[in-house]
Amino acid sequence: MENLLNLIIDGRNVSVPEGSTILEAARAAGINIPTLCYLKGINEIGSCRICVVEVKGARSLQAACVAPATDGMEVMTNAPKARKARKSTLELILSEHDKKCLTCVRSKNCELQDLAESLDINEIPFEGERIIHEIDDLSPSIVRDNNKCVLCRRCIGACRDVQETSVIDAQNRGILTKIGCAFDASLDEMACVYCGQCINVCPTGALREKDHIPRVWDALVDPEIHVVVQTAPAVRVALGEEFGMPIGTNVTGRMVSSLKRLGFDKVFDTITGADITIMEEGAELISRIQNKGVMPMFTSCSPGWVKYLENYYPEFIPNLSTCKSPHQMVGALVKSYYAEKAGIDPKNIYVVSIMPCAAKKFEIQRPEMEVDGLRDVDAVLTTRELARMIKADRINWHTLNPDEDFDDPFGPASGAGAIFGASGGVTEAALRTVATLLKGKPSTMSELIAQKSAESIEFTVTRGDKGVKEYTIELPDITIKGAIVQGTANAKAVLEDIKAGKCDYHFIEFMGCVGGCITGGGQPIVDAFTRMDLDVFNLRSKAIYEYDKSLPVRRSHENPFIKKLYEEIGEPGGKKAHHLFHTPGYTAREKYPTALRD
Repeated sequence: MENLLNLIIDGRNVSVPEGSTILEAARAAGINIPTLCYLKGINEIGSCRICVVEVKGARSLQAACVAPATDGMEVMTNAPKARKARKSTLELILSEHDKKCLTCVRSKNCELQDLAESLDINEIPFEGERIIHEIDDLSPSIVRDNNKCVLCRRCIGACRDVQETSVIDAQNRGILTKIGCAFDASLDEMACVYCGQCINVCPTGALREKDHIPRVWDALVDPEIHVVVQTAPAVRVALGEEFGMPIGTNVTGRMVSSLKRLGFDKVFDTITGADITIMEEGAELISRIQNKGVMPMFTSCSPGWVKYLENYYPEFIPNLSTCKSPHQMVGALVKSYYAEKAGIDPKNIYVVSIMPCAAKKFEIQRPEMEVDGLRDVDAVLTTRELARMIKADRINWHTLNPDEDFDDPFGPASGAGAIFGASGGVTEAALRTVATLLKGKPSTMSELIAQKSAESIEFTVTRGDKGVKEYTIELPDITIKGAIVQGTANAKAVLEDIKAGKCDYHFIEFMGCVGGCITGGGQPIVDAFTRMDLDVFNLRSKAIYEYDKSLPVRRSHENPFIKKLYEEIGEPGGKKAHHLFHTPGYTAREKYPTALRD
């Protein structure tokens, strides 16, 4: 039985578990203490002093986010002394801030802006010299603007402690302090994996994704260009948040309707690409098992993870599946199969992907991501960017058709492809198909496509928010062992275990972000207060699995389009499929400054 502490906060009796902070005790009592640098589980350092409170008997104000609650403590969260200190601190922060709020990408979704309003700041009494920082926009995925940085260090916590890549840190002292990379290098010169988690935790507009909106608008108004858009499964359970809907609301129909209103010629579902990935990745895994290929096989659908492997563990590159990610597969198919069926010159087709991921912007420019000289995908919009386009076009979100359907031929898809959006979903989707095949009836992937299997649909052992999940599937002639790994810090631990000979896996699903795509670096930003009370991963993943259950087809190989496709292009893993859906293989790139490599 846990020990409880009894204290008084703003005149209320509060009981909380031993080890709680004053901030946690206040939240338990429904009392909101303002914060700025604090982010639950990521940054709990008490540096900004916005959360100071008065504690009876204490000689100074206490930072509530780090000050431990004690038995018998009496706390005043809104005493005049605390209010004055908070306001003065925020005024000092604002005196050095680039206050171009109307043109900021985070306007109306900025924790600094909200704080200024809640603390009734109407003017800045402090005027002094401001240091103007150069904007770092050289990365293909992330833009850093230190003129909007409040030095909260939340991005450092995400990069150093959650992802364990540590490509950014605080530099210099006093008024010269800034967040940056070693040797004043650009993010593009660092071993950054472009996951975008730093963007997701930033309370202001100091970090944002590289903007692809202008190029998409240009394509949409060009009468010579046929513009196709595709949406990742994770987008449909997050986009609604940008329009005030609860976290975890499935808005598939409204999303499709909004894209058609924006003027896209065709709206396709990336889930089709996920189904193709299962067929191709499944064929590759079976081939490696039967022919004693490089094992364990690693998934390759997360570009942040692929870049992490290239940067930090290049010796494992042969373990990567040669499969492209699902949206790249769809792009390749649109500019070949679809172009031929529709009678359109593929050079006049422009493919836009709506993704939950900042690293996808980097992925589309990789040299591997093209077929016959044509880029698979031409632009990537994050979930946030799509929301900005919808708002810019003055589309009334709440009047959109909630039942709008994707366009054929990339409309019908499976529940297996849908669950790609959650960590563990790729593995479960693969098992729904591969486990059937490895039982020996049918004996080939082509035979499997031609029939309906009666095997189990759900493999719930792959689900959940644990950083590393292991599983074992017993089959007649083989026992499949694997793992699901989310976030690069956990990837590091697993890769070190493999190097040490501690693992005998066949297949490992790696995702660059903790939680997978549904909490990717391009998803709607959830503020610190909401993160204290709600589990964003579980709410969005629950919606993904409910969407899976609602679909008539739940195995990739039973998707009608998949059956038709492979009738025309040949078997999975065959010559034509390999040409469209696989890379020649990934290679490590020596692109970082010598001083950084050494």
